[in-house]
Amino acid sequence: MRVRKLIVGAAVAAAAVLSACSSPSTPIGLAAGQQTAPVSTESSSPATTATTATQTSAPSSTPTSTSTSTPTSTKTTPPKPTTSKTTPKPAPPKPKPEQSTEAPCSTAAKACIKLSTNQSWLMQDGKVTYGPVKITHGRKGYLTPPGTFKVQFKNKDHKSSIFNDAPMPWSVFFNGGIAFHQGSLSQLSHGCIHLSPAAAQKYFGALSVGDQVEVVR
Repeated sequence: MRVRKLIVGAAVAAAAVLSACSSPSTPIGLAAGQQTAPVSTESSSPATTATTATQTSAPSSTPTSTSTSTPTSTKTTPPKPTTSKTTPKPAPPKPKPEQSTEAPCSTAAKACIKLSTNQSWLMQDGKVTYGPVKITHGRKGYLTPPGTFKVQFKNKDHKSSIFNDAPMPWSVFFNGGIAFHQGSLSQLSHGCIHLSPAAAQKYFGALSVGDQVEVVR
């Protein structure tokens, strides 16, 4: 028994020596295989904490943005249609008809009347084609007016609607109710131009609607 106790004592002493040479993390006096509680390496002081993480600076809160200018809207005016509006040139004034060398009217007259001499002519392009012939014209209060007129209508068997259906054969009207017609060459008229029967028929056949009649004093 004594020997056995010595052996056990020697074993304990050897274990103590081995324990002294083991890793410093194994405290002396612990049985083999018994682990120690983990030693916390965390320090209570935040100043002594080694931070191994590389602190990455946060990107700037103001993003670098490329300044894009607001596009300027160009208001395009549609082109106006170019219409060639041609203003017609005024017609040149017609040359004034020349004075006939054969009668007291212009070369444009187809019939000419001169009140002061009681005469009349038929004409073409300023040339006398018939006449002069004797006439009578309007009395006082019914004077035949001078001027330039156009033949309006003709009536071979006309009768006056104003003067009791007085006959007015071979009538050629050129100024309202005034006309060439067959009538007395000794009495003044109510404005018409009295002609002999032969002259009245000649005027009726020679003049057409639209022909120019000129009356001068």
